[in-house]
Amino acid sequence: MINIRVPARICFYGDHQDYLGLPVIAGTINRFIHLEANPIDKPQFVIQMPDIGKARTIDLADDAPIEQDDYLRAALTLLRKEGAVFNQGYAITISGNIPVNAGLSSSSALVVCWIRFLVAAQKEHQVFSDERIAALTYAAEVTFFNQHGGLMDQYTIALGGLIFIDTHRVVCQRLNPQMGMLVVAESGLAKQTMTVLKNARAYAQNAINAVKKQEPNFDIRTSSLADYDRYKAVVPKDYLPFWYAALHNYDLTLQAKALLESQPADPSELGGLMNAHQHLLETYIQNTPESMVKQLQAARAAGALGTKIIGSGGGGCMVALVEASTKDAVIEAFLQAGAKAAYEVQLTQS
Repeated sequence: MINIRVPARICFYGDHQDYLGLPVIAGTINRFIHLEANPIDKPQFVIQMPDIGKARTIDLADDAPIEQDDYLRAALTLLRKEGAVFNQGYAITISGNIPVNAGLSSSSALVVCWIRFLVAAQKEHQVFSDERIAALTYAAEVTFFNQHGGLMDQYTIALGGLIFIDTHRVVCQRLNPQMGMLVVAESGLAKQTMTVLKNARAYAQNAINAVKKQEPNFDIRTSSLADYDRYKAVVPKDYLPFWYAALHNYDLTLQAKALLESQPADPSELGGLMNAHQHLLETYIQNTPESMVKQLQAARAAGALGTKIIGSGGGGCMVALVEASTKDAVIEAFLQAGAKAAYEVQLTQS
């Protein structure tokens, strides 16, 4: 029998930055995808997903073209290119308590879980580091299908804990996970990943390209807040909000990193940065529906130190940084404002 457990993730600072090569701060939480696999006598992976009422069978000899977004077969193909051989069939059950299509990266958690299973199910044992599993997951989800998106989800989930990811160099640094108590709220609205990501990425990149026409040596990774005014005259009006968001989001992420690098950070300072980040997301990137804005406002009014939407946006989950004395009030405020569910979560260590 093979048993795998993989966590969900929350991006705390740097949403909509990884696809620009800018850093993010994200962490894994105690919501999980579970995979249990038992050997069978057929050369197949027979998969049951009871939580979503789906089932499928992957024949190990199947060489038919891979359909768009079939991440499981894409991962299998990539592992074979790495030299992995599979000839043992398994009956597999995949379940979990990560909300689906809600911004906690259930899809990347599933693919990381699947790749960890494939590594364990090889005929000849090969060792795959967490970093290699992260890279394979990114390849299976993004590059294999020419999708939009960065690498934050895959690396955060595969490595675990609270980490700062330099997405340009693909270097990860562990941060102090003692950032305070956390509450997650489910809005009940399905997130709009591809639409939001495609537009935000294109507009931000177009803004940067406009600046580079004026200043060919400009590098967003060495930018400062003063660059907004310095170059705003050359950025087309439609792209100015994304230019502003990129610069300020980057600055906020670096401030949060400095707070989290060593000693436990002051939760009120982290909460202030979280609120500033959310202001960028809802005002400039415009990824937060009005109903979720009201839920976030209600949580802050109830005592949350900081609140923000999780993931690409358009719907999904929210996170609040709270204190023990305000946790219950914040949960109730989310529910009273229309959230489908709200509950405390903890950061995992790995």
